[in-house]
Amino acid sequence: MAPLSEVQSSKPLGLCFVEYTRNTRLNIRTYQTVVLILTFFAYASYHATRKTTSIVKSVLDPKTSQLGFSPWPRPFLLRALEDEQRHSGLESGWAPFDGKDGTAMLGVIDVAFLSVYAFGMYFAGHLGDRFDLRILLTVGMLGTGVFTSLFGAGYWLNIHSFYYYLVIQMVAGMFQSTGWPSVVAVVGNWFGKRKRGLIMGIWNAHTSVGNISGSLIASVLLKYGWGWSFAVPGLLIGVVGLIVFLFLPVSPEALGIDKDDDLLKSHEQSDSREPLLGEETVVREKAVGFFEAWRIPGVAPFALCLFFSKLVAYTFLYWLPFYISDTAIDGKYLSDTTAGTLSTLFDVGGVVGGILAGHISDRLDARAITAASFMYSAIPALLFYRIYGSVSLFWNITLMFISGMFVNGPYALITTAVSADLGTHSSLNGNSRALATVTAIIDGTGSVGAAIGPLLTGYISAKSWNGVFTMLVMAALVAGLLLTRLVVAEVAAKIRAAARSQAASNVLHSSSVGLEV
Repeated sequence: MAPLSEVQSSKPLGLCFVEYTRNTRLNIRTYQTVVLILTFFAYASYHATRKTTSIVKSVLDPKTSQLGFSPWPRPFLLRALEDEQRHSGLESGWAPFDGKDGTAMLGVIDVAFLSVYAFGMYFAGHLGDRFDLRILLTVGMLGTGVFTSLFGAGYWLNIHSFYYYLVIQMVAGMFQSTGWPSVVAVVGNWFGKRKRGLIMGIWNAHTSVGNISGSLIASVLLKYGWGWSFAVPGLLIGVVGLIVFLFLPVSPEALGIDKDDDLLKSHEQSDSREPLLGEETVVREKAVGFFEAWRIPGVAPFALCLFFSKLVAYTFLYWLPFYISDTAIDGKYLSDTTAGTLSTLFDVGGVVGGILAGHISDRLDARAITAASFMYSAIPALLFYRIYGSVSLFWNITLMFISGMFVNGPYALITTAVSADLGTHSSLNGNSRALATVTAIIDGTGSVGAAIGPLLTGYISAKSWNGVFTMLVMAALVAGLLLTRLVVAEVAAKIRAAARSQAASNVLHSSSVGLEV
């Protein structure tokens, strides 16, 4: 593979064709719009394929629908189609998942997928800073599409080997790990620090869009055979991957855009110490090493913070529908379908929280303070939801929305704007690049927590939901405490800046008085 400098100098063929037919070059605003749209749908398609397995789970093992004790309970959209599935001829399940160990086997596949995904992300980030991100993203999407479809091919090929499905999911997890470091790095290349938090907060809604669309597609296709629930999302991500290959501009430099362009410079703060697109001293001679990236100030605290933050977020993602249906609200138990529909408000709150956290952190220029404040605020929100969520449907909805806002706000902020900030940190001295590597380290560490949280909940909830919420509250507390040193540093910097501003104001005042005299 060609060196980084050569690989990144090429312009996507699709953009060349568009500019040739228009007989004019696209402006920077158009390039930025293309980047946001393509990376949005690229990562949404990753999540759509990722969601498929959980949708099909209760068709492979119908007994899953009758079990309250399972690390990953059945999604609500599948429950709405329950009557239709009973006439599909699949009510007996699919070997080897239809036996007494079927639920455990499906749990092992989930854990294996998330484990490979988490650790594979470290290597994907390492590659992302060394080779063309467009190529890496395209390969990841095509590979994900192929192996997602191969899982579904077991339906038509009548494959009943547990190890076939296990290996397929593990390889799919490896290809999935290329997505997040790549899209964050590309977006970070095109948007400076000044409004990065707000832009990425809005852009981060792709996760919810992918989850919802993946659930709908897989659920609708189940009546034709569960293999289609894998094949169609696999085909869709492949098509999106080809579009990414043809049209995604990785960076302004790849298009030959002057780094001193006024429009690009307008995205930076005039006093920014860590410009994203850089000054004349920035030369991408080499990519920073994995362990060197861990030593960048702020990477380790934010990575560990995300571990506990995603532990809380993913516990709600996998368990909230079951928790709602298992809890009497105003003395009544909701149906599975109603509970599942209600649980989506947690994700809606998360979208609002991500946008709000990004906007606040931009205005304050304080990522750590914002993230820590949200995590500490999540503690009373979680406790109130547990205590008062059963009082009435109104309070359940309100407190669930608030919990989603405070839990997912810092999660979205850390995985987007914070990762982009740290990947271009001033400690890199302008001679190396670490955007994809840092993003992979932070989100990879968080993904480990995402696997552990739901798994622990499966065991703890069998005894008490109070124990589950105690675990979540402690995780939120630890997440906030891990940022203490960074919060203190940001507060100290604000105090020093205020003191300098006051001193400058006093000097100007004294000078004006002297002139008047």
